[in-house]
Formats: sequence, structure tokens, C-alpha cells
Amino acid sequence: MSPRRSYDQYCSAARALDAVGDRWTLLIVRELLGGPRRYTDLHADLPGVSTDVLASRLKDMERDGLTTRRRLPPPGAAYVYELTRRGRDLLPVLQALGEWGAPVLDERRPTDAVRAHWFALPLLRALEGDGLVEVRLDEGVFHMWLGTAEGPVYGEGPAHGEPDARLTLDSETCEAVSRGALGLREAVRQGRIEVTGDGAPAKALRED
Repeated sequence: MSPRRSYDQYCSAARALDAVGDRWTLLIVRELLGGPRRYTDLHADLPGVSTDVLASRLKDMERDGLTTRRRLPPPGAAYVYELTRRGRDLLPVLQALGEWGAPVLDERRPTDAVRAHWFALPLLRALEGDGLVEVRLDEGVFHMWLGTAEGPVYGEGPAHGEPDARLTLDSETCEAVSRGALGLREAVRQGRIEVTGDGAPAKALRED
């Protein structure tokens, strides 16, 4: 395990950056907000990270109380990493960073990797109400839990059971929403997002 590096400043922002300021750390948190993940799954959804760096960051995050590692019972019998409560408390930090970075997101570049669930954080900021929301994109399907204080905030694949809202939209629309160039309700009014469901999130999107 690498020794802790510190700014050695008596400042809460500096102390926070001691723990999460290294390259890749907050993106690992982004992935683990979807629940426990195996090392191989994390590596697949963090294109560009080396195996050595990922292993080092996970060890540092465990040391700093952001993650834990546990072994799944048979037949899985694999180790998974998951966020602690302190790690999950970084959700609003990531959302604030995403909002701050949205104006410079611009159009997707040919070299940009993308995963469907990366759109969960901007959509969580934009949606209203509590409940289960399923999102269908060109890149894939994922679901989100709005208003939850514990556990994962999103999951891969279709929702288990009938969601309170189901959103179907293309990549161009989702990217525009992520950049802040298009509001969700505006996209619904324009027919760029199909909304089904009778829960609070669906009703909020259909309000004039």
C-alpha cells in the first residue's frame, strides 16, 4: 500500500483532497455508487486506467474508509468492492462536479469512451420525486433510485419490477441534457423523450 500523501494543511478541503484528490479515485466512487463491483468489472468500466493504478487506488480507498472488500458466497466466490457510508456521502460531491463541468462537456469526441450508466448522475440531478426510474438509451439500459439515502443509486440493466417512470431517449438528447443545453421537461414536450409510468417522477416530467 502506498504511503499517504498529504498537503499538510489544516483545511477541510485539503484534508478531503488528501483522500480523494488522486487521479481516478472519484471515478471509482462513481462506479461503486452502482453497488458492489468486482475488480474486473471496475477495470472494464474505467477505460484508460492501468491495473496497477486501479489496485493501488482501491487499497488507498479501503485504508481511508471509503470502501470495503468482501468475498461473495458460493457460487460467486469472488471479491467485490463497495462503498462505505462515508464513500456514499461523496454522491453530492460528484453531482456538484458534474454540474460544474457540464458547460465544458461539449460534443462527444470520437475518442471519448461512454457507458450508459455514466448518465445516471446528471439525470439524478434533473429528475424530481422519489421512486424507481428506468432509462433506455442507445448505449444500454440502466435504472436509478431517486431519494434513497442508503445503498446503490443506480443499477445496470432493466429495473426489477415495474418502475415509477421509464424514459426512452436517444444519445443526442441525453448528451444535451447532461451538458445542461436541454431540460428534461423541454425534451419531453418536444417529443425527444418518451415517458411512461404513473409514479411521481413520471408525473413531474409530464407537467406543463
